[in-house]
Amino acid sequence: MSEHANDVAKQVGDAASIVTVIGTVVDYLPAIAALFSIVWTLIRIYETPTVQSWLTGRREENAE
Repeated sequence: MSEHANDVAKQVGDAASIVTVIGTVVDYLPAIAALFSIVWTLIRIYETPTVQSWLTGRREENAE
């Protein structure tokens, strides 16, 4: 998968997540949709450079 296609897939997932949150808040979608949104958001947070640097830093500290 090319980098552009990967970015587009992430944007589509982000949009679906936002729609899911809004739909869940107004009781149009079931709780499973909220779970999808939470999982997707946690994955996106985990992928951020900040979190990755925290994880990498911890691994380096534990290796010493």
